[in-house]
Amino acid sequence: MLEELIHRFQLEKNQPPLHANELLDYVQKRYIHREISIVEYKNLFNELNKRNAEKPHSYVMKINQTHLQHITIPG
Repeated sequence: MLEELIHRFQLEKNQPPLHANELLDYVQKRYIHREISIVEYKNLFNELNKRNAEKPHSYVMKINQTHLQHITIPG
């Protein structure tokens, strides 16, 4: 299943993935766009997790004293 994911990634992006994180982002996108099922997503997520893939971390930045803004920083 992971080999098929890598193949699809290469076809779409015209390059191999540089890190498991890229594949995780790709899997999440495909799941959100309903291109893969929840079962496929979970299986791929587990495989990528074994390869140290991580979701981006969310950070909170203080904009001013009354408003907080959440942003996601990749990497």
